[in-house]
Parts: sequence; structure tokens; C-alpha cells
Amino acid sequence: MKISNETKIGALTAIAITLLVLGFNFLKGKTFFGKSHSLFAKYTNVQGLANSNPVMINGLQVGTVYSITTDKNMKEILVNMTLNKDVNIPVNSFASIKNNPLGTTSIEIKLGDAQQYLPKNDTIRTETSAGILDGAIQELRPVLGQVKNAVKSLDSVLMTLAGVLDPNSKHNIRGILENLNKTTAGLTVSSASLQSLLNTQTGALAKSLNNVSSFTGNLANNNEKLTAVMTNLDKTTTNLSKLDLEKTLNTLNATVGDLKTSLGKLNTKDGTAGMLLNDAKLYNNLAATANKLNVLLDDFKTNPKRYISFSVFGKKAKGEALVVPLPDTVNAPYLKVLQK
Repeated sequence: MKISNETKIGALTAIAITLLVLGFNFLKGKTFFGKSHSLFAKYTNVQGLANSNPVMINGLQVGTVYSITTDKNMKEILVNMTLNKDVNIPVNSFASIKNNPLGTTSIEIKLGDAQQYLPKNDTIRTETSAGILDGAIQELRPVLGQVKNAVKSLDSVLMTLAGVLDPNSKHNIRGILENLNKTTAGLTVSSASLQSLLNTQTGALAKSLNNVSSFTGNLANNNEKLTAVMTNLDKTTTNLSKLDLEKTLNTLNATVGDLKTSLGKLNTKDGTAGMLLNDAKLYNNLAATANKLNVLLDDFKTNPKRYISFSVFGKKAKGEALVVPLPDTVNAPYLKVLQK
């Protein structure tokens, strides 16, 4: 039987169309010889998701996007996924769209922990995932706020600094810098002096340490003498501690009491000593006696012949005796007592 060319062309055309459909479905993720099933998800924004984009679970591709459909209102977009692997997906799992600017947008299924699994051709729950740029903006938003506050603070500081740097303030700052230069010059001189002081050969500190070392060496050499001195001092303190200081203090207190009693008696008119110190009669008698003796001496000086005669044939001088002192003794202290 001879097959006509038209029949051959028709058969080849049918085979080509069949292969084209099968290849197209294969590229879309639809398999005809393996185990596969559909899974649906609803989104409001697919973020550039397209047919044949991969479906991933824990980094492993388990299927592809078969179709994306929506209504005229564009409020809800239905994504049909073809899963080529037989996997158990818990009912509390989520499907989120993972946008990759450098690669292909994919669907990431985050498995839940439920013990029940989604049946085939069921709808999985979805969650909105922010893109990389949106995530970066969310991360940078607090930083941008801090930068904004820092810029405001810097602007306030610059305004304050502009107000401070008037001509008078500039002159004051110039003076401060000059004083700072003088201070640094003084610090340089001080550091040189300090270095000279701390010189290990000629510095004053090194000499002082040498003197201290010599002193401690002398102490070490005279250690036996110091020990003997401390021993003698210990013996002396021991002997002092053995003295009956309490008995001595009691005797001293008794002596002081007797002395106070004697002084008390002297302050009164009891006894001879008290009479001599406190009775005015003795003083008056002594003053009168001195006055009389003074009058007698004045009379003897005025009329010596009344008391001594140097002539064998002379007569004894006659005249009245003095009863008052001479003018040179008128202001004598005892006259004031007699007048009283």
C-alpha cells in the first residue's frame, strides 16, 4: 500500500503539533509521564512572577509555576503551581514570592509544623514578602532618621559656632592659642627639667636614691647596735613598768593636800604666821618704830652734842629735841601710815 505525500505531510504535521504542545507544557512544568500535582496560591502582587518560574522548598526546586490568572479587577491573582516531587506540605505552611533582582523570581514555600497535610489541587496560604529593596529601605529607615537628627544637630552647632566666631571671639581665641603655645613651651622646658632630674647618672633623684641606699646600708651595718639599743630601751620600759607609780602619786597627792591646808591657814589670822601676814597692827607698830628711829637719827644729826661731847671743859648742848623728821624725810612712806 502506497501512502500518499499528503498523508505523510498531515501525519508529520500532527506529530509536530503534538510535540510542540508537549514541549510547551514541559517547559511550563507540566509532566505527562511522572507523578505531579497542582497547588494554588492567591496573591495581590506577584512581583514580576512569570510562568515556568521555580517553586522552592528549603532551597530545593520541587516544581514550577504553570499559570497565572486574574480577573478584570486585578484584586486577586491566582497562581497555579505544578509540583513534580511528591512532598508532604503541612496545612499551616505559607507560600511567599521571593524577588531576586539578579536572578529569577521564585515562590518559596515555608513548611509549617502541623501533622495534617494539604491534599492535591488545594490552595496554600500566602504571605506578603517585602522585596530586597523594600527590606533594605526598612532597615535603613531608622538609620536615615538618625542621620536626619544628626544633620539637624550639626546645623545647630554650626549656627552656634557662627554666632560665637565674631571679631571679639576670634581675638579671644587667638589669645587662647598664644597662651596655649606658651604653655606647651613651658611644658617642654618642664619635661627637660624632669628628664634632667630623672637622669640615672647625674639626676637629683638618682643622688637621693644613692643617699637612701647608703643610709639603709649604714642601718644594715649597725644592725647589732640598733638591736642592743632596742634591748636596753625594752629593759628601761620594763623597769619603768615595775615602778609603783600609784603609791608615788598617792604620796604626791597627800603632799599637795597638806600644802593646800598650810596655804589656807596662812590666808587666815589663825596662828603666828597667819597673824604676821594678815594683821595690820604689826605693820603699823613697825612703821611707828621706824618713824621714831628716823626722828632720833635726825635729832642726832642736828644736835650731836646732845649725845656726845668732845670737849673736856665744854658744856652739854641744850635745846629741845626734834619731834618731827627733817624736811628731807617729810615725804617718807611711813608718815602716810602715821597720818592714817
